[in-house]
Amino acid sequence: MLLLLNKPFGVICQFSPHEKHPSLADYVSIPSVYPAGRLDTDSEGLVLLTDDGQMQHQIAHPLHKKPKVYCIQVEGDPSEDACAQLRQGVQLNDGMTAPCSVEIIAEPDWLWPRTPPIRERQAIPTHWLQITLTEGRNRQVRRMSAAVGLPTLRLIRTQIGDYTLWSTPTQATLELGQWIFIDEKPTPRTTQPQKMQLKYPRVATPKFTKKRTPQ
Repeated sequence: MLLLLNKPFGVICQFSPHEKHPSLADYVSIPSVYPAGRLDTDSEGLVLLTDDGQMQHQIAHPLHKKPKVYCIQVEGDPSEDACAQLRQGVQLNDGMTAPCSVEIIAEPDWLWPRTPPIRERQAIPTHWLQITLTEGRNRQVRRMSAAVGLPTLRLIRTQIGDYTLWSTPTQATLELGQWIFIDEKPTPRTTQPQKMQLKYPRVATPKFTKKRTPQ
């Protein structure tokens, strides 16, 4: 089973209740599915949900290098030098990031209003970047943009592997807070095969007598 969800800002990426934030359970009522990879509470966009542990691993684990695409609104004016640094990799406190794709883009025409809105300072412009990663470090996109002097104000994930916010029957943008089935067939539950107990007839152990040497 596989679902796509467009997660709103402020929703924690878990099904168990949280004292401060709404959870995925407030949006998805399908039992036995779990997020394949995380999306921060203060981020928005695509989350994949599955009941298949193997699929979850293939989607989420960095070893499989599934591309993840993010549209981010940054504070400041992104120079070509800053973008080149991001593409080549920047030094974070947990090591150098892998090379990635970075483009300066116009504000997306499919963008929905965020609640609450971002903070804006009149003296400092904002711009949009599209970043494609194959890694999955904690808050990586935000830390990368901050490392080149471009703090992230808003982050929207639009793609994971082959799935996007437009993987809908009409290819329209998946509405905020809505989810759709990609595959609604539950994953079969496998049970561990019982070990066969082989019974063999008991065979008497032959006894040997020590040959005596003549005195």
